[in-house]
Amino acid sequence: MLRLRQICLVGENLAPAVNDLTDVLGLATCFHDPAVGAYGLENALLPVGSNFLEVVAPIAENTAGGRYLNRRGGDGGYMVILQCDNVEARRARMGELDVRIANALNYSDFTGLQLHPRDTGGCMLETDQMDGDQSSDGPWHPAGGSWQDAVRLERTTAMVGAELQSADPSALAARWAHILDKDVSSDHEIVLDNATLRFVEATDGRGEGLGGVDLKVADPAAILAAATTKGMAVDGNTVTVCGTRFRLET
Repeated sequence: MLRLRQICLVGENLAPAVNDLTDVLGLATCFHDPAVGAYGLENALLPVGSNFLEVVAPIAENTAGGRYLNRRGGDGGYMVILQCDNVEARRARMGELDVRIANALNYSDFTGLQLHPRDTGGCMLETDQMDGDQSSDGPWHPAGGSWQDAVRLERTTAMVGAELQSADPSALAARWAHILDKDVSSDHEIVLDNATLRFVEATDGRGEGLGGVDLKVADPAAILAAATTKGMAVDGNTVTVCGTRFRLET
């Protein structure tokens, strides 16, 4: 099992980014994780169906998140976080591939591997395992114990993809496929249990990184109207929020 469970964005300031995601995509905050304070960050998690958008923002000097903001020229995508059922096997595989584990997560019911972005390319890639119930809408430690109460489906119903951009999308897709032990298609896509990772050429001047998220939506007109009202970039079925392109699918 390997499914997309969480996308992390990074913003200069937390509240404006969260407000934009709430106002445009119709989401609600379920949890603020105090554990991220150890990294000089504050955060908010917002359910998207049974998955999550997280936003982090620096609250201290010289944080990894702050350096990433500077490198990519502002708010944007930061991490792709996958749920698996074999984290220890993946830990062993990273050793075989000489992929460094930048941060090993170990809580009472949750074990995770944050991989070093210089070894993966693209952005921070994380694979996590929950103990016990691992169903697609089951518990998720980073989202707190009552995340279901914050699910809002009137506008946005699911997160079905992530878009990684690179000067060489073919090479980046092959690297991620090798790390994740998955196949990659001829058009540079990796299919997960519930989503697709797409690898495209970087054309926005921001370099390599997590450029976009694909959403299944119930009310695209309301999303596009809210984005337009707030003065956000709208291009066909794509809106840009928190420096991230959200592609709307019905």
